[in-house]
Parts: sequence; structure tokens; C-alpha cells
Amino acid sequence: MPRDLTEFLELLDLEAIEDNLFRGRQPDTVMQRVFGGQVAAHALVAATRTVKPEYVVHSLHSYFLRPGDTAVPIVYDVEAVRDGRSFATRRVLARQHGRPIFVMTANFQVPEEGLEHQEVMPEVPAPEDCMDLVEIFNTRFAGVENLFQQEWGALEVRFAGNSRPGGELADPAVPAQSRLWIRVNGDLPDDPLFHTAAFTYASDMTLLGATLVPHQVFIESPGMQAASLDHTIWFHRPFRADEWWLYDQHSPAASGGRGLAIARIFTQDGTLVASVAQEGLIRYHPPAG
Repeated sequence: MPRDLTEFLELLDLEAIEDNLFRGRQPDTVMQRVFGGQVAAHALVAATRTVKPEYVVHSLHSYFLRPGDTAVPIVYDVEAVRDGRSFATRRVLARQHGRPIFVMTANFQVPEEGLEHQEVMPEVPAPEDCMDLVEIFNTRFAGVENLFQQEWGALEVRFAGNSRPGGELADPAVPAQSRLWIRVNGDLPDDPLFHTAAFTYASDMTLLGATLVPHQVFIESPGMQAASLDHTIWFHRPFRADEWWLYDQHSPAASGGRGLAIARIFTQDGTLVASVAQEGLIRYHPPAG
């Protein structure tokens, strides 16, 4: 995974190998499979490079089909489904070893004025008053010190509370809540594509963890099998991924070995800029004894 901003920007870049066909590189990682956020970000970059500059992504809907192999590049095949006066649609199929591993449909719109409203941002401590997730990770999981920094060093993440028993957000009516402040650790170029792609990458990091909050287990717990199954993002307003944004996550339900997580994304001034939804596999078989 990218350890700093330079590696992150290199990772987000794609090689054009033919019309509507792109290849994404793989970072150095100790992970057993390709990080889902990486594939989603690559697919978004590929789709964006096939639409006219006046179109801006407003939503993406995707499915993770197979685990990605971290040892070989991924090829992204973009289909131009529709080009209208206001909207354009692209379908992206990611392949490895000749098989599809991921599919995304992305919709783009020419920006326009319209009716507006939004929900109010919850009251949360400021990022500088929250603990760095690296410190929490290193304290919680003995033997893997510095792993988070090695894999996610391009991102800065601060813990702003959750609803575990005794937690800051404990509420029987909403048993699974988790809030984080996140930003890219460095200054991204002004091109909006870098910000939407960086956010898409980061948006897959913690959603499944929110589904586990009431159950006193973690993604890294022995006996836990977790994987993203689908991922949807709605972009409401432009924002910078290198400035703090609040990831206000909650899980309305978990059943059948799957958990659903939904998130609202606010900038520090309280503007609601995006919404995310994801369902994932959360099979848990506690170790014997």
C-alpha cells in the first residue's frame, strides 16, 4: 500500500494501453489480496479518462467479484454506455488472469444549479483532539506494530468515537456507530479527479469495521473472515480529500454472515459532501478454547 503521498499519487495513475483500456500498477504490500479501495479508485480514474472534461462523477456502484492478486497488474476495460447532454455513464470491468474481479458503473453529470438541502453534521471533537488511529492499532494488536503506518501511511486517520459498550456514542437505538476524521497526508494537486479518487480509495478502509462494533470483535480478530461485497458512493458536492473530512458511519443491520454499513461525509465546516453504502462479508468463527 502507499506509504506516503508520492507513492499514493503514483498508485492513482493508470497506464493507457489501448482506447478505453488501462492498466493499474500494484504497490508493495504484505496484504494477501488487493485492497478494494485501490481497485475502486483505479476504476473511477479509468472511467473519468473516457468522458469529456465538463462531466463530473456524481455516483458509482460496484461489486467485488473475486480477490485481487497483489503480484500482477490489473487491467480496466471501460465501456461507454451513454453520452448525453447532461449525463454520461461508463461501465468498468477489472480483470486479472483473464477473469473479472470487479465491476463498476459510474455516472457523470455536467454541473448545474438546483434545489439544495442537507442533514446537520453531528457534534464531534475536532481532529486535533482525537487519537491517531495508528496509535490505537499498535496498542490493540500486539506483534504488528507499525503495520498500519507501512500500509496506510498516505492517509491520516483520527478516531472520533464509536458505540461499543461504554463508548462515546453508546445508544441502544443505533447499536453500530463509528466516527473517524480522515485526510490524505499531504497536498494533492488541484485536479478534482485526484480528490474523488483518493476519497474512493479511503472510503473502503473502515466501513466493515463499523458493522462489528456491537459484537466486540474486529476485522483483525482471529476467526473473522471479512471482505467487501459491494460499494456505492454518491458525490453531493466538491471537496478536497487532503483536508479533514468526517466519516460518520453506522450499520443498520447484520445478518446471514453479511453486514451493511452506511456513511455520511462532512467537511469540517459541516457541509455534507458525499454518502457511502457498503455490504460486506463478516463471517465469524471464534477459535476453539
